[in-house]
Amino acid sequence: MNEIPYQIFAEEKFLSVIDIFKSNFESKQEHGAQFCAYKNGELILDLHGGWADKKKSRVINPSTLFSVFSSGKAVASLVIAHLVEQNYLSYDQLVSSIWPEFAEHGKNNLTIAQLLSHQSGLSGISCPNWTNEDWYSWKKTCNTLANQKPIFLPGKLNGYHPITFGFLIGEIARRADKDMRSLGKILREDICDPNNLDIWIGLPKNKHNDCSEIIKPNKLANLGEINAATEFAFLKNWSTPNPKPLDRWREAEFAGNNCHANAKSLAQIMQMAVNGNINTKNYLSEEKVLSLRKSHSSGPDLVLPFILDFGAGLMKNAPNYFYGPYPETVGHSGWGGSCVFADHINGISGAYVMNKQNNTLIGDLRPKRIIDEMYNCL
Repeated sequence: MNEIPYQIFAEEKFLSVIDIFKSNFESKQEHGAQFCAYKNGELILDLHGGWADKKKSRVINPSTLFSVFSSGKAVASLVIAHLVEQNYLSYDQLVSSIWPEFAEHGKNNLTIAQLLSHQSGLSGISCPNWTNEDWYSWKKTCNTLANQKPIFLPGKLNGYHPITFGFLIGEIARRADKDMRSLGKILREDICDPNNLDIWIGLPKNKHNDCSEIIKPNKLANLGEINAATEFAFLKNWSTPNPKPLDRWREAEFAGNNCHANAKSLAQIMQMAVNGNINTKNYLSEEKVLSLRKSHSSGPDLVLPFILDFGAGLMKNAPNYFYGPYPETVGHSGWGGSCVFADHINGISGAYVMNKQNNTLIGDLRPKRIIDEMYNCL
């Protein structure tokens, strides 16, 4: 049996966190994973373990990239916050003011904040002729969403948008940017490149060899009671983009579900939701950081079987407490188990990524145990 490889950095008071991280491997719940956390801009935990491939021929290292699925929604939401900070957008602005075609079928009064908090009524594409190949046409997808009748009442109800979220806010970002750049390009040029962050929405081919393989779960997730919003979000043949060939999927810009990153870079970018900074560079004013945490929708979700409280694209920690003990912490979880979080009270930002997926929609117990023990040690 292969001995589990680890690379560990932790302050001494966090030794029990290392034990929890390792126990996930020893109980065979992990194959390859990373966990990283910063406190007030200082690295306090940087944990790497396991293998990047099913054959156990490549060891996880700090440069290994993981598919983090919906945890990338937090990254995309921070790009929007960056545009708001530059006065290219306002959270209270109507979507139709920047995207006039979107006003069709009663969507004319929807704000950007409501769009970010999954209130557009477009949890999936309801067009019966849609295919999972059609997602690869940005223009066709955005036109279809703009012209689509909402599946549920926009601005009044919330229903999680697993795939459409990335196109909706991606088109807003593109139209708002003075150079009409894509959201993924804004992310790279304005945020990641200046701070040497390895986060990608649209992964270039020269980075594919850094990627960890995805090990899919054996069982489907529990979606609770099925309704039309759930059905179009998850259960139609066309609900998700065709993931084959894998290279094409990685290179596409699906800001809702195919972000690639490592834990350290994600923990760093989540500092923006703590104090507006990435390391020592400021991106968001205190006012805009507060806007990220302002609740825009709260209650039972139509698509996910959870009560959710959404700020401007970020999940509030209460009432589920997936990201530690503080209700005002914000974060996001990704299909299979990944998560990112930002705690402004303690100045902590962190991220967990892995390649062995659970059939967990949000709130995977592996990172929750690590995060809870980290707070026990503070």
